Amino acid sequence: MDTVITIGRQFGSGGREIGELIAKHYNIKCYDKELLARVARESGFCEEMIENHDERPTNSFMYNLVMDTYSFGYNSSSFVDMPISHKVFLAQFDTIKKIASEGPCVIVGRCADYALSDFPNVINVFIQADEAAKIKRIRERFADISTDDKARDMMSKKDKQRQSYYNYYSSKKWGRADSYDLTVNSTKLGIEGTANFIMQFVDDYEKARSAR
Repeated sequence: MDTVITIGRQFGSGGREIGELIAKHYNIKCYDKELLARVARESGFCEEMIENHDERPTNSFMYNLVMDTYSFGYNSSSFVDMPISHKVFLAQFDTIKKIASEGPCVIVGRCADYALSDFPNVINVFIQADEAAKIKRIRERFADISTDDKARDMMSKKDKQRQSYYNYYSSKKWGRADSYDLTVNSTKLGIEGTANFIMQFVDDYEKARSAR
């Protein structure tokens, strides 16, 4: 097993859980929120700042302007002139590449498929789900989301953030089939079944690669 698997996902589709099952099966690491801690450690940015920009489109102009009075230890003048959101993205981009170069793993979200577009051993997956299934999962996960409407609003907001972030920083379109190697609806097979389906795809991909 030497494949890196990236997972884009709709909010509530079970993408993180599926990624963790795949990583456990192959005995490799799964990076989701864990990625942010590593970005912080390797970039010098505080983890709170990275979390504030996590999969969100660029923040307000004034915020970027104020934050850009600090160079964060970087000497490149072009880097200093960048909005803070760009700096955080580039730090994340570099960390994703470093993680992938260390060996097989699963990376959830964060434009990982775009960051690793030059890597030959990557499979890019996008996971969606039926609305009712997403609402049910969101309500189970968040105790303060007490109605379907609240879950729907949260889902819509999160997906808009992810879409804006992905479309802004990558040259592809979030959730569109031609942006990925495999798109799958997790409602059809369930979380475990979807993980198994993706793993079968990975296994077949590795056989095809070794046969070339």
